[in-house]
This record gives sequence, structure tokens and C-alpha cells, in this order.
Amino acid sequence: MVDRKRVCPAEQAGSLDNGFRRFFQNPSKILKPYIKDGMTVLDLGCGPGFFSVEMAKMVGKNGKVIAVDVQEEMLEKLKNKIKGTKIEKRIKLHRCEENRIGVTDKVDFILAFYMVHEVPNQEILLREIISILKPNGKAFIVEPKFHVSKEVFEETKKAVKRLGFEIINQPKLFMSRGIVFKNAIVNTSKET
Repeated sequence: MVDRKRVCPAEQAGSLDNGFRRFFQNPSKILKPYIKDGMTVLDLGCGPGFFSVEMAKMVGKNGKVIAVDVQEEMLEKLKNKIKGTKIEKRIKLHRCEENRIGVTDKVDFILAFYMVHEVPNQEILLREIISILKPNGKAFIVEPKFHVSKEVFEETKKAVKRLGFEIINQPKLFMSRGIVFKNAIVNTSKET
């Protein structure tokens, strides 16, 4: 599933988790419309936990974050960051395999921020996302404009639709392309 040559190495984790990035990509502002107290959410390609930590605050003490990464070093960075904090028990670390996520929990929301372009076969990834999402669950894919052209992102959007998802939002994000989608076959409600 993951092309190791495209994955941001753990040695560069500092560039993924800093105040400068928070200024342009504030996790709370980006995720507020989608994450509520008590939810189970998945941070796919969590890296050092830039989004995972904020997600854990948003789901509250009754919620759970599954932080998934292919690199053990990234998960260790997140583990050390949350050790001894009140959110430590809310975050479950999961090392995925190179060709599958491998999570069996059903989740309300999946975030895949700047990682889908690292996956050679996006259709396999999207099929696994279907299997993980609860019937009313939503997924949010965000890709960097500097790595993913408009044409390539359009192909991702087509794959999402082809697999039975409905795109419900295309948020404007700094230097990024994003889509939020839900399973159009199972979910018949009109909520967004």
C-alpha cells in the first residue's frame, strides 16, 4: 500500500509538527466540523501526531483516536509526546503494514492528511477505508499541492466516487487539496 520512497522519513518529523505549520494548518480549525465528543477517529499516516493530539482533545474522555503509521519511529515520537498526559489513554497507536491498514475497529471519521500520494494503489486503500468506516462515517483526504497536481487529485476524486462514496465537502486549505466524503450507499441521511 505504501511506497517507502515517498514516505516522509522519521528524521524529518520536526517539519511535520511545529508552530509554523500550526499557523497555516491549525488542526482544531480544520477538524472542528467533523469530530465530536465521544467519536472513534482514525489518523491515517499520523506521523509524530500533529493531528492526533488535537483529535484526542476533540473526542473527549469517552472518545478514542487510532493513530496509524507505517513507521515505528513516528509512533514512538507520538508515544513520547503523549506519555503522562490526560490524552494518553485516548490514543491507541497502531503500526500498519505496507500493504494494509489492518485496523478492525469501526470508526466515525478517518483523516488521511498528506499521505494518500504515498500509496501506489489508492483503490485498495479506499476499499479498506470503506471496511473501517461506520455507516454514517466520513473520511477526509488532504493532499499537498506541491506533490499532487490538480489532475492527479481529480483521479483520486473519481476513485472515491467509483467506490460508492459521495463527496460532501471540498474545504479550502492552505497549499492543499481536500475532500470530505461519506459512504453514499449505506448513509442516506442528508447531514454533512
